[in-house]
Formats: sequence, C-alpha cells, structure tokens
Amino acid sequence: MQNILVVRTDRIGDVILTLPTIEAIQSIFPNTRVTMLVSSYTSTLVEGIADILLYSKDGKPRPFFEMLREIRNTRFDAVVVVFPQFRIAFLLWLAGIPVRVGTGYRWYSFFFNKKIYEHRKTAQKHEAEYNLSLLEGLGYTASSKPKPKIIISQQEKKAAFHVRQSLGISDTDRLVLLHPGSGSSARDWKPERFAQLAVELTKLGYQVVITGGKTEEALVHHVVHEAENSVKPFISTLNLKEFAAFIQTAKLFVANSTGPLHIAAAVGTPVIGFYPPVRVMSPKRWGPLTDKKAIFIPDPARCPRCKGGECRGNDCMDQITVNQVMEATAKLLRT
Repeated sequence: MQNILVVRTDRIGDVILTLPTIEAIQSIFPNTRVTMLVSSYTSTLVEGIADILLYSKDGKPRPFFEMLREIRNTRFDAVVVVFPQFRIAFLLWLAGIPVRVGTGYRWYSFFFNKKIYEHRKTAQKHEAEYNLSLLEGLGYTASSKPKPKIIISQQEKKAAFHVRQSLGISDTDRLVLLHPGSGSSARDWKPERFAQLAVELTKLGYQVVITGGKTEEALVHHVVHEAENSVKPFISTLNLKEFAAFIQTAKLFVANSTGPLHIAAAVGTPVIGFYPPVRVMSPKRWGPLTDKKAIFIPDPARCPRCKGGECRGNDCMDQITVNQVMEATAKLLRT
C-alpha cells in the first residue's frame, strides 16, 4: 500500500491518542504516504507526523462534494476510520477507496469492507489501544504499548518563550500550569480546589499560571480571583503546537480529564489528572500515556449522591483533597 488515510475528526485528546496509529502504519509500510483527516482546529498537532487533509474549517464540515473530489483525486489505497460517522463512512465509500477499515457495530458499517468488532464503551483497553486494533484490518497486530509524541519546532519553542516573557516568568522560574476546564468531557475537580492548590504551590516558590481557551476565560479568572490574585491567568490564543511548546516548559501540568492533559503527556511534562468513577470516562481508557503521572479517582461508594451506583454529578470529586495533590506533586517533582 502506497497511500493510506486515517480519519479522526473530533477533539484534541482523541487526535493525540490516534498519533501512535500513524507511527504504526509508517513502521508496517515504510514507503507509504500517510494522511490524516482532521478538523482545522487540531491539524497542527499532526504537522511533521503525517500529511493533513481538512474535514472542517472554523468548526463547520467542508462541502460534501468538494471533499469527495479531493479524496478521489488523492487515490488512497486504504482508509482507517478511527472516528466513525455516517457522513464520513458514506463519503469514503463513494470515493471508492479499495480498503475501508472501521467498526462493525454501527448501522452504517456496511460501508466498511474490513470490520473490527470492539465495543469501546466497555473500557477494557485504552483509547490508543482501541485505535491500534483497527490496524488488524490492514493485517497488523500491535505488540507494543502506544506512546503519543508531538513534534515541537524551534519556531513553536520561540512562541512559548514569548509567552513566558509576557507573563513575567524567567527561564529559571519553576512553572506549574493548572488547567481547570474540561470542555464538559468529564466530571471536574472544582475551581475552588484548583485555587487552593495554586496558593499552596506559590508558598513553595512555584510560579503558577491558570490556563484555558477562549471559552474558558470566565473560569480561569474565577480561579485567579479565588486564589486572591497570587497566580496569573493565561487565555491561550496560540495554536495547539505552540501551546504544547508552552506546556513543555512547565515542571508540572495539573488538569481534569481533557485534551491538554494528553498534550502535556506527549511533550514529556509530568501530569496530575482528575478522573470520575465512570467507566466510559475512566483513566483505563482515557488516562495520559506517560510514566510521569499521578491519577486521582474518587470512590463512588463514598459519594452521598451516587452511593456506589451511577455517577450523578461532581460531588464525588470533592473526595480529592488539596493535601493529596500536594503530596503527589512532591513525589513527581522529586523524580
């Protein structure tokens, strides 16, 4: 096979956890051109790893027949559909790609001629491992543990340096980044806890910055206010690779289960993550793929609302204390 397309058109963490699939394809078929179909927002994460084909721009899917022409003209030998949707499956079938690998569990799976039968909602494996399992449709069985990597350029490192400069953080300052948002992808540790953690870290001499995207500006400033303005806000206007370079300069990245947590793991920054006791959101499936981590999961049996049953809100996340996180921080930064 000389030309393979990989489809992952959803969010930051999803794309990062698909990058090992690209690496695996390149190892199986060394002379193959690999292209990734992604949204414009996540496309920079793929730069330097694979060619890029945009599925959407400014949050809106590109016109169907425009995409069909482009895919047909590229003459792919195979496609691996990691994130299935009817529109995408139909598009790829119409494009006439000879080998179409995808899940066997959707009503539109007849558009795929190489079907993989795994239910991800059972969370028996990590998301990155599920992604690699799809390569069985190309005759490959993964044997090693996936570990995503993001390629950071000198230009992106320069952008990170300018961010530190603008925040008044020197090269010698020990920077810790706290990211309180999750884009509603999980149950969150409360902003007030992030603020308390920030205060404790500043007492130890760390420079603490609260990070977030444009839609999280109010949340970021709320945490800064709760921390009595002892920390600095950073509402990112960087592209994702530049943001990754900034994260790489930190000693530690603390967050709920969210895409930037996977960015931090991929660039080698130690991470602390907060996960709810919900199977489909569990760290077994969505945890950061790094050895430099501490993961916190509440006990649902101790939650007054859930009482060991179905998770009904964020209450159980209160079990995770600032003292516990400070202890984990000390261990991570000691290693």
